[in-house]
Amino acid sequence: MGTLITPNLGIKQVGQVIATIHVTNRIDQVLAQRGFISAEEVRSCALDDVLVDTGATMLCLPAAIISQLGLVQGGEANVETTAGVQPGRIFRDVSLRIGERQGTFDCLELTEVKYALLGVTPMEILGLEPDLQNRKLRMLPMNSEQTYLSIL
Repeated sequence: MGTLITPNLGIKQVGQVIATIHVTNRIDQVLAQRGFISAEEVRSCALDDVLVDTGATMLCLPAAIISQLGLVQGGEANVETTAGVQPGRIFRDVSLRIGERQGTFDCLELTEVKYALLGVTPMEILGLEPDLQNRKLRMLPMNSEQTYLSIL
């Protein structure tokens, strides 16, 4: 896992990329698709000011957001942070949408900070990369003759 840095979200710093993401409880989505709950009962939220962190491996969500989404804990892992290696909780089945791209991921619970981090694994799987010059996420591929998916 990557180093957790505290973003200064009031003033965008050089090289700092901030994104808006949509996170949903995937289990709720399945239950709604099968008619067990209504679409209105699906727990979901949009998060602005998500720090794109190429030093982080996975999606990292604050404990309050994990609780709001009702995510299920799937395990624990040691996490490398600026304070050293610490235990962390992993939660399952987060449907992550960024723009038109969507996937289901595990997430790491953040207990010390109130903002989310977008790590390299979900970016790679969704075909996204940070554009440091313009401080935004860039959708891959850059032209219609390429794809970000491969089965080599």
